[in-house]
Amino acid sequence: MSRPAAKLDLLTVAPRQTDDEDEAQFKPLEWGLIRRLIGFTRPQRRKFWIMVALSTVRAIQLPALVWAMGAIIAGPAARHDLRTLAWALAGYGLLAIWTDFMFHFRQRYALELGEYAVNALRAAIFTHVQRMPMSFFHRVKLGRIISRVTSDVEAVRVGIQDVFFVSLIQFGQMVFAAVAMLFCDWSLFLVVLAMAPVIWTVNRRFRFQLSRLSRASQESFSRVTATLAESVGGIRVTQGFVRQATNAGLFRSLLADHARYNVALARTSAILLPILELNSQFFIAVLLLLGGWRTFHHEMEIASLIQFFFLANLFFSPIAVIGNQYNQALIAMAGAERIFRLLDTPPDWEDAPDAVALPDPRVAPAPARGMRLEFRHVTFGYDPARPVLHEIDFLAEPGRMVALVGHTGSGKSSIINLAAKFYLPTQGEVRMDGREIRTLTSHSLHRQMGLVSQQNFLFTGSVLDNIRIGRPDTTDAAIRETARQLDCLDVLEELPRGWQTEVGERGSGLSTGQQQLICFARALLADPRLLILDEATSSIDALTEARLQRALVTLLRGRTSLVVAHRLSTIRHADLVLVLDQGRIIERGTHAELLSQRGHYAALYRQFVSVDERGAAGPAAAPRAAG
Repeated sequence: MSRPAAKLDLLTVAPRQTDDEDEAQFKPLEWGLIRRLIGFTRPQRRKFWIMVALSTVRAIQLPALVWAMGAIIAGPAARHDLRTLAWALAGYGLLAIWTDFMFHFRQRYALELGEYAVNALRAAIFTHVQRMPMSFFHRVKLGRIISRVTSDVEAVRVGIQDVFFVSLIQFGQMVFAAVAMLFCDWSLFLVVLAMAPVIWTVNRRFRFQLSRLSRASQESFSRVTATLAESVGGIRVTQGFVRQATNAGLFRSLLADHARYNVALARTSAILLPILELNSQFFIAVLLLLGGWRTFHHEMEIASLIQFFFLANLFFSPIAVIGNQYNQALIAMAGAERIFRLLDTPPDWEDAPDAVALPDPRVAPAPARGMRLEFRHVTFGYDPARPVLHEIDFLAEPGRMVALVGHTGSGKSSIINLAAKFYLPTQGEVRMDGREIRTLTSHSLHRQMGLVSQQNFLFTGSVLDNIRIGRPDTTDAAIRETARQLDCLDVLEELPRGWQTEVGERGSGLSTGQQQLICFARALLADPRLLILDEATSSIDALTEARLQRALVTLLRGRTSLVVAHRLSTIRHADLVLVLDQGRIIERGTHAELLSQRGHYAALYRQFVSVDERGAAGPAAAPRAAG
């Protein structure tokens, strides 16, 4: 048989995601990011434009209130016209009430838009992460993903609901105050204009430093989150090896690093804002000097000067607010950059556009109840430059059991990962029912596959909920029947609340053996054509395993199974045993054939029997194979 070439044109290979810390993150505000964030409010477009209109109106209302106050002082108050003053005050009151009424809706809509955008971003991140292949999760720490969904998204929320609209109001307020000042007294207004280059210079001086510190702060918090998730997930190992003090020290160093960036950011902001405030006060003093000089020379009325100062104060007051909003905007941009970097990371591979679904025997007749699994000259490496499997060839006919035997690191789990299409081969082909695995959709393959691994994973919920994960519409009676066929019905019914026993996070509250029985029931309830058992009985006591093995003989009949052998009772029933060493198949055959060859497998078998004989006095002695 000629050696087939891998069909690499059927998939898209994407570059690996680089660590966030390795990239330059000193960019200022980017309109592209802002526009993309606003795009997440697109389903609420009508409310968004209402918010823009309300913000614009408020930007006009505030200068209007100040102008009206100055006009009242310069007009009826200065002339002692009580009748006109009363009407003017009534009008001012109505304008103030209308301003606050509009402010209510602006606040409410801003919070609603921020919440909608946050929900959309979190849903997009979750959906994107769910479609990533296993290589992504081996490369990216859980804490970094959590950080994107929590702190980064919350930073973006502030940017949308506060920074964008508040800045729009503040800039609008400055523009309308400037127009009012221009009409009030153009010569004093020129003094105000002289402040623009000063503000621009100060802002340019601090922009780079604030941007760098904001992104560094976000990155350091991501490291804190990642370490926290890792420490909590490995708490058993931490306590078992008395690593609490060491881990606490490492965590404190990360917290100190995060605090250092935050303090530096606070110090920089504490310098910028007073400088802006000082500039404002300086120009107010200049205006007071010039305005006072003009009133002394009767070139300007005192009432007009007061009105101009009200407007000037309204013009300068947003400067400190805008400076603070700019700092918040940089934090939001840092979060947005990290979120979109994750969302823009393409999967290392995806199903080919022309991939077809594997026929479902429950919908359309399948070639056989079991699946025909074939490896053809498969070479694979998690890093393509460093293969862990070399020239793997074997065939599992429908309804047959193939056992994988070998020392740790021999390649057993890698073969399982390829058979489950969690990874794709670097070279060669994996074929299902005669079709190359790249031409089949992952969804249809996984729907016909059952997987029980050594590392059990149960979701929060009841025992029934965990068993029916693969088939949510399954009745309780069907689940009980599956457990009866596995000969573990009594074990599950004896749980504290029977089938309604609540399973805690990662299966807490149940023994490891009980968790594994639930995983067996879950896998077999899906009625798989291909069943993968990765040291699936390693956590079950010998008595329960003996019952389970008898049930599996019946349940696996007609199904194709790929088994990482942990106990010799499993290997004896296998139709084909593959002996692996350093990623290569060095022996193959049935249990009896391999023993008669007196090779590597026979030597392993003698070691296992010797160990079992020495441990026969133990309560749980059972024949084992290297797994």
